[in-house]
Amino acid sequence: MKTKAAVLRNIGGPLVIEELEIPKLEAGQVLVKILYSGLCRSNINEINGHKGAEFIPHLTGHEASAVVIEVGGGVTKVREGDYVVCSWIKGSGLEAQAVKYKSDKGLVNAGTCSTFSEYAVVSENRVVRICEEVKSDVAALLGCAVPTGAGIIDNEILKLKQKVAVFGIGGIGASILMRATALNRNLDCIAFDVMPWKLVWAKVRLGVMAINSSQFNHSGVFDLAIECSGNRSAMEMAFECLKNNGTAIIAGNLEPGERISIDPFDLVKGKKLRGTWGGECFLDTDIPFYAQEYLKGKFPFGKLITKIYSFDQINDGIRDLEEGNLIRGVVKF
Repeated sequence: MKTKAAVLRNIGGPLVIEELEIPKLEAGQVLVKILYSGLCRSNINEINGHKGAEFIPHLTGHEASAVVIEVGGGVTKVREGDYVVCSWIKGSGLEAQAVKYKSDKGLVNAGTCSTFSEYAVVSENRVVRICEEVKSDVAALLGCAVPTGAGIIDNEILKLKQKVAVFGIGGIGASILMRATALNRNLDCIAFDVMPWKLVWAKVRLGVMAINSSQFNHSGVFDLAIECSGNRSAMEMAFECLKNNGTAIIAGNLEPGERISIDPFDLVKGKKLRGTWGGECFLDTDIPFYAQEYLKGKFPFGKLITKIYSFDQINDGIRDLEEGNLIRGVVKF
């Protein structure tokens, strides 16, 4: 069986749509038909060489809605015909080996959940069933943006009545703002971004205060800051804006080789800096939960989708993402 896939053959891209041979399923692997895949800024990092030249050529993408076509040995979590979300976030089930597809130019590497292809072989522990009432374009967001952003609010912010800064109004940042607003947890959230249209979007669609990061003058103001843009200056601002004993959470990724600079004395004063791993979500429970929240109208994250691209337009989507033209884009397969 063959599939069309977007292959990264050179660091910096573009992705090349090629026909690949799907390997025979090994234990713990699941063959899925991809319906929609989300575009995430970490895809840009991969394209720019985050995994290293030795992994080239390879497939990227890590969040998708899909239908199960076939399961390998030992798989009990899903079966043929199941409607699922594919995610880089681990859940229960077997951890299968990474996949290698065959092409007429040799082998193509893939991870345990690579979703920029019509069909994909993924690991059992990277899929979870959800209810079919969630539209497949919206369901793709459940693979990364939504659980990471909402998970930070639900799983990691333990104190109420905090003043919170969110840097970057993309899929993760917007999910944070939307979830915080929906829960009405008395979190005073202010969003920062450099794109004027995103500031308007956050004010109109989410009802939050939004400020251009270029006008930042908020040192020592916030109890909590969450950086979602993958921008070095924004990460440094997130730490700078904290009150003493405040916490900065880094959800974005820098380009390969980039580093941030902070004043160590701020650590002495009690400021804390840490990361987040998918909002500390668990695939098997949190993703179905957010699907139900969406269906109940409590968490309308479908409005995060700015544009839908055809498979042939995938490089246009990557470019729009890099230029700041999206909250979240999805690719239809």
